[in-house]
Amino acid sequence: MTTIYDIAKKTGYSPTTVSKAFNNYSDVREKTRQEILRTAQEMGYLPNAHARTLTTKKSWTIGVLFVEGTGAGIRHPFFSAVIESFKQVAVAKGYALMFISKDVGGKQSGYLENCRIRGVDGVVVFLSDYNDPYFLELLESDIPTVILDYNTPQSHTVCSDNRAGALLAVNYLASLGHRKIAHISGGGNSFPGSERELGYITAMEELGLDVPDGYIAEGAFFSRESGYDAMLKLLELPECPTAVFASGDLLALGAVMAAKDKELSVPSDISVMGYDDIELAAYVSPALTTIRQDTEMLGTRAAEILIASIDGKGQDKEALMLPVEVVVRDSCAPPGRE
Repeated sequence: MTTIYDIAKKTGYSPTTVSKAFNNYSDVREKTRQEILRTAQEMGYLPNAHARTLTTKKSWTIGVLFVEGTGAGIRHPFFSAVIESFKQVAVAKGYALMFISKDVGGKQSGYLENCRIRGVDGVVVFLSDYNDPYFLELLESDIPTVILDYNTPQSHTVCSDNRAGALLAVNYLASLGHRKIAHISGGGNSFPGSERELGYITAMEELGLDVPDGYIAEGAFFSRESGYDAMLKLLELPECPTAVFASGDLLALGAVMAAKDKELSVPSDISVMGYDDIELAAYVSPALTTIRQDTEMLGTRAAEILIASIDGKGQDKEALMLPVEVVVRDSCAPPGRE
């Protein structure tokens, strides 16, 4: 089957130029466009999607830029739930999803060039590193984007109220009588991690509670393993906390495992609270008390905002922040020791 790469090789133009010719980009000369289209016809190229593009000025394809640092990839329960709800809305509107990488045809190019070649109408972004220069290049382009769990005036953004969620968590633990409340952070290099850590610090200050050295333990990339290691460090402190608020449910599950390995009972000896309300949180023992993010609404609203932007509606960048709530289960109880 003939591809745009074959046409590029035949004509001597780059794949990007070939893609632009099919998509009627104004920066491709008419003579060049006609040469590419003529060659495509001679080689038997069947640009079904491009024919649709010529009619609607759209490819009906949305790019998914997904890079996270845990190694879990799309298997991560939070991201998979958000992407699934995003997909349902996009598919219902007639769009297909395509994952975007920095590599095109086995060669490194960049997210923007990949998007140009694929002719995507817009991109939904899930990233762990928002300082990536290839991402910034995409952000500065004219391709509509919506970013999950981040805040920037350059794009539409959708996120939960991370800081308010942390405030709810700390206040809930304090309402049980806890005064020695530690925090396992998701890492200051991530937007939700830094926002939740700020929320924790703010809540502790408002309650007049101390945050001793070591009470904020970093759990890199929100992973269960880093939650386990962070909890071990907290349990070694001279002034051991009676409750731990973790910045993610996987961190919290790792913390519970560490406490059990140290022969501590959760919640009798130490309370553990998470963030996200992943599906597994309700089925572990003890069932995890946590902060619930509405993953269905996050994905749904992100899709609706991006599609509206693709259609030329709502040109002003929208920063949507969704509320969160406490889900009380079995991993938290009044302190049994001081």
